[in-house]
Amino acid sequence: MLMKKLFLVLLMVLAVSLFFYFDLNKLLTLDGMKASLSTFEAWRASSPLLAAGLYFLIYVLVTALSLPGAAIMTLAGGALFGLLTGTIIISFASSVGALLAFLVSRYVLRDTVHAKFDGERLRAINAGIRRDGAFYLFTLRLIPAFPFFLINLLMGLTAIRAVTFYWVSQLGMLAGTIVYVNAGTQLAQLDSLSGILSPALLFSFALLGLFPLLAKKAVALIKRRRIYARWQKPAGFDRNMIVIGAGAGGLVSAYIAAAVKAKVTLIEAGKMGGDCLNYGCVPSKALIRSAKLAHQMRHADHYGLTGDEPRFSFKQVMERVHEVIGKVAPHDSVERYTDLGVEVLQGYARIVDPWTVEVTLNGGEVQRLTTRTIVIATGARPFVPPLPGIDEVGYLTSDTLWDAFARLDTAPARLVVLGGGPIGCELAQSMARLGSHVTQIEMAPRIMAREDEEVSALARAALERDGVRVLTGYKALRCEVKEGRKLIVVEHDGEELAIEFDELLCAVGRVARLEGYGLEELGIETGRTINTNEYLETIYPNIYAAGDVVGPYQFTHTAAHQAWYASVNALFGHLKRFRVDYRVIPWTTFIDPEVARVGLNEQEAKAQGIAYEVTRYGLDDLDRAIADGAAHGFVKILTLPGKDRMLGVTIAGEHAGDLLAEFVLAMKHGLGLNKILGTIHTYPTWAEANKYAAGEWKRAHAPKRVLSWLARYHTWRRG
Repeated sequence: MLMKKLFLVLLMVLAVSLFFYFDLNKLLTLDGMKASLSTFEAWRASSPLLAAGLYFLIYVLVTALSLPGAAIMTLAGGALFGLLTGTIIISFASSVGALLAFLVSRYVLRDTVHAKFDGERLRAINAGIRRDGAFYLFTLRLIPAFPFFLINLLMGLTAIRAVTFYWVSQLGMLAGTIVYVNAGTQLAQLDSLSGILSPALLFSFALLGLFPLLAKKAVALIKRRRIYARWQKPAGFDRNMIVIGAGAGGLVSAYIAAAVKAKVTLIEAGKMGGDCLNYGCVPSKALIRSAKLAHQMRHADHYGLTGDEPRFSFKQVMERVHEVIGKVAPHDSVERYTDLGVEVLQGYARIVDPWTVEVTLNGGEVQRLTTRTIVIATGARPFVPPLPGIDEVGYLTSDTLWDAFARLDTAPARLVVLGGGPIGCELAQSMARLGSHVTQIEMAPRIMAREDEEVSALARAALERDGVRVLTGYKALRCEVKEGRKLIVVEHDGEELAIEFDELLCAVGRVARLEGYGLEELGIETGRTINTNEYLETIYPNIYAAGDVVGPYQFTHTAAHQAWYASVNALFGHLKRFRVDYRVIPWTTFIDPEVARVGLNEQEAKAQGIAYEVTRYGLDDLDRAIADGAAHGFVKILTLPGKDRMLGVTIAGEHAGDLLAEFVLAMKHGLGLNKILGTIHTYPTWAEANKYAAGEWKRAHAPKRVLSWLARYHTWRRG
C-alpha cells in the first residue's frame, strides 16, 4: 500500500515538473491564451468533437493536479465553445477533476493525517462533516475567491462521501463557471482577471455563499415554530432559568446561572446534593475507608506490626458514614445556594409548557413560574430486576442500604450482591472486609466487563482474597422464602443453585428518572434517557438536560461537565452555542486496588478497529509502592503506533484515581508522553509511576541506529 502511494505521488510530481519544464504554464496565462486563441479556434473549427474531447481531458488534468490556470482554461472554453456548450463541458470537467484531486488526497494523505492528530477530535470533525458537510462545501463552492484546489485537498481528508462531494461541487461551482465562461466569450476584450470579478460581483458571490447557511437557519426556524406552534409563549418571564434536580448536574447549572447574574430557581423534592452526596460517592467512600482500615489492622504483620482481628461496632461505622454525609452536606445546602443568589424551592416540578414549570412544594402549596430556559437534571435511580419473589424476600439498593445498615448492630452475616459492575464490586469488597460473608452474582462472564480482561481478573482476585465468593456466568432466576430462609436461585450451565442470604443488594445498574416531570405531555423524546443533541437541547431549543438523565456516562464529574454546556447554551445559546465535549472522560472504581481509566482500553480499541501500541509499567518496580507495601498493579498506556500521543490509559493500583489526573490533563491538551517524561516528579511519590511509564515508551522507541553510531563515536573518542 505504501509503495502504491509513493508511486502515485512520484507520478504526480513528474507530471507537474514536466508541465513547468516545457513552459506549458505560459499557455495558461491570459496573454498566452489570447495569443494562441486563433490557432485553437481554427483547430476547433476543423475537428469540433476532437477539440472538445481533448479540451475536456486537459481541463480534468489541470484540475486534478491542482495546476495554476483553471480560470484561464474556463475563459478559453467560453471563447472556443460559447456560453452554453462551454458551460456544459467545463461544469463536468471541473467536477471530475475536483473529484480526482479529492480521491488522491483521501488515498495518499488521510491515513497519515488521522494518525498524526487526535483520533477523538477527528471523529468529532468527521461527525460534523457527515451532518453538515454538504451545506459547508456548497457554501465554499459558491465563493470563487476561495481557492477551489485547496477545497478539493482538504475535503479529501474528511469523511464526506465522494458522491456527495461530486454533486455538491457540480452544483456549487455552476454559478462561478457561468460567470467565467460568459467572460470568456469576450476574451479579446479582457485585459486582466480583475475585470471579471469586480468588487460588486465578489460581494454578490459572498452573499450567494451565505445562502446555504441562511437556508439552514430558515429551516431550523420553521422547525422551531412548528414545535412551539401549540403553545402560547408568555410576554415576559419570571426567571431566566429553572433547574429541576439538585444533584451534581443541577447544582452546577444553578451555580453558573447565578454567577453570571441570571435569575435562577433550583427545584428539588428530596435531599440537596442528590444521589452522589446522600447515596453514592460520599457514603460509599466513607464506608470503603473504614473497611480498608479494618483490612489493614487484620494484616498489620504486612507492615511489621502485630496483626489482629479488628474489634468495632458496625453501627458506629455506619454512624461515621452519616457523619461524613453531614459534614459534606453544607457544600450543597439550601443556605449556601441561597447565599450564591439561587432561589431554592423544595418540592416536585412538572413542566406544563416549554416556558412554564408548576411546583408542588413539600408543604402542599402550588406555584407556577415562567422561565425563558429550563435545565432538566433529575438524575437516575437504581434498577431493580423484575425477579419473581424479590419483593417477598426484600431487597436493598445503593439508595436504601445506608439507612437500613444504620439500624444494624452487626454487618449482615450473609450478603448477596447482585451485579458485577463498579458499585457492586466496591460494596461487595467493603462489606466482606467488615465481616459479612458476601456472594457476588454476575450474569456476564466476568466482573467489570467494561474494562480489559486483565483488569477484570485483577479485580476478581482482589475480591476473592478478601473473602468474596464471586460467581460469574450465573443468571438470577427467582427469589423465594422456604421455612423462613431467604433464597435466591441462580442458573449456571443448565444447573440451578439456591443461595441463602440475610440481605440482598441489587447493584445491576441505574435508570434515568423520566416520569412525573411532564416530558410525555410535551412530547420530549426519551428512550433509556432523554434524547438531546450535541448542545444538550431537547426537541425544544429552550429546554436542556444534563447528568445521568442524559447519559452516556453516569458519573458525578460528567454531570457537572454537562451542566456547564447546558447552562451556558441555555443562557447564551442565542449568541454562541457549544457542543458538549466527551473526548477525555476519566473514571475510577474504588476497589482495593483502585482501577482508573481515561480514553480507550484495549478491548475498545480492537472493537473500533483502531491501531495502537501498548506501553506497560509494573508498580512492583516503584520505590514508593514497595515502601508502602502496595507493590502491585500497573500503568497501561495505549498510544498511536510510533507516536507518543495517548489514546487511553488504565491504572490499577493504590491511588490510581489520583495518578490518572496527569494523563487526563495531558490528553485534554494534546500533550504526549515525552512531555510527561520531561516533567520533574518528586521522589519518592506514587506520581513517579507516570514518568516511569513514559520512560518505558521512550525506551521502546529509542533510535537504535543512532545509538549504534553513538557507541562507535564514544569508542573512537576513547582512542
